[in-house]
Amino acid sequence: MAKHTNLTITDAAVQLGQALKARGLMLAMAESCTGGMVAEAITGIAGSSAWFDRGFITYSNTAKIDMLDVSSATLEKFGAVSEQTATEMAIGALKNSAAQIAGSITGIAGPDGGSAEKPVGTVCFAWAGKHFPVTSCTHRFHGDRNAIRQQAAIFMMAGLIERLSTAV
Repeated sequence: MAKHTNLTITDAAVQLGQALKARGLMLAMAESCTGGMVAEAITGIAGSSAWFDRGFITYSNTAKIDMLDVSSATLEKFGAVSEQTATEMAIGALKNSAAQIAGSITGIAGPDGGSAEKPVGTVCFAWAGKHFPVTSCTHRFHGDRNAIRQQAAIFMMAGLIERLSTAV
């Protein structure tokens, strides 16, 4: 995804919208540490209702369980900041929406909350769709809370654009 690293959050949202609209697909987002930043960038674009179905801001574990069907066992075993939780969040967003593609973000934006195993800046992502297999990854971002959140939002949208470019 290196080709997307210079995108601004608005540029990423515009490109994502163009890719979704061209394919006639709707997107759902599940966001934790970004608190709706991806959804806000998307809905800032006129006409986004043609390709954005809904966003879930599931900051607490209870919200992840109630709104996205994340298993409490997954949260207990792997934690909220894990690829396993991100995967269940993306699948839950897809299942609980009219979308054909979904993304999820869960991480530690700081300045507190990090550990040796999961330092501040650790963010887990997942992408689920009807046109490609579920994938996930973990990335470490640097900077202050806002910088980490913005980098994560751009990374998510770049990942969606990438997956859409290879979708059948």
